[in-house]
Amino acid sequence: MLQFFEWFWNAIGLYEKLGIAKEIVVDGTTLQVSFQGFMNWLHGDLLEKGESLSAALIFCAGILICTIIPYLLGSLNAAIIVSKYKYHDDIRKYGSGNAGMTNMGRVFGKQGALLTLVGDMLKQFVAVIIGIIACGELGAYFAGVFCMLGHIAPVFYHFRGGKGVLTAATMILMIDWQVFLVAGSIFALTVLITRYVSLGSILAGFSLPAIVYVSATMRGTYPSLPALCFSLFIGMLLIFMHRSNIRRLFNGNENKLTFKKKQK
Repeated sequence: MLQFFEWFWNAIGLYEKLGIAKEIVVDGTTLQVSFQGFMNWLHGDLLEKGESLSAALIFCAGILICTIIPYLLGSLNAAIIVSKYKYHDDIRKYGSGNAGMTNMGRVFGKQGALLTLVGDMLKQFVAVIIGIIACGELGAYFAGVFCMLGHIAPVFYHFRGGKGVLTAATMILMIDWQVFLVAGSIFALTVLITRYVSLGSILAGFSLPAIVYVSATMRGTYPSLPALCFSLFIGMLLIFMHRSNIRRLFNGNENKLTFKKKQK
């Protein structure tokens, strides 16, 4: 997504429209102006003046934007909204009690699952965009994680939401599509073979930090610190949210994937 913004920034010619040179000279060194560079320039005048306190306040304000707004967006749980206004019921009363796409499919069928998919992906998309604009890569990770936390513990619905798999997947897709493809393949193959969505989610979450590291090294670089830290946190959170599923898997009574509408 960061690369896409760089391409978009060049394509629409905002450098020229805003009167910003594509190259600038700082202390005799020529630097390329980029989308991230523009964001730094936008807030960087204070740093050049040595006003570190003001710069710190701006950074803190940016992080707050990347946490509060995404959390509130995440709290708009699509499964709860769809089940309430379309089916006049509460998805949390049926099936696994989880307000997520899989349980919506089991209880209300494919249409309910599809509406949940679109709604939860859309809110994460908006959250990550806000994060990128406010604080670049770090902001994208903060916004994505807090949208995920809002989905799991929505303030509007008594802190009872979903498990965050779809919001986590959308976040990874937007930030690094290559990592998404590998993690998504692990998830898809596991579900295809076993028909356990929970097992696919657990294995994908468990593998995520390793995927981030290996993906970066295969491209000849090292993963950024935010990428490593947040992938580890996301993986651990997904496993924690599936702790009841892990118990059912060991006991042999976990529900398998089906989108046939169940009788409530």
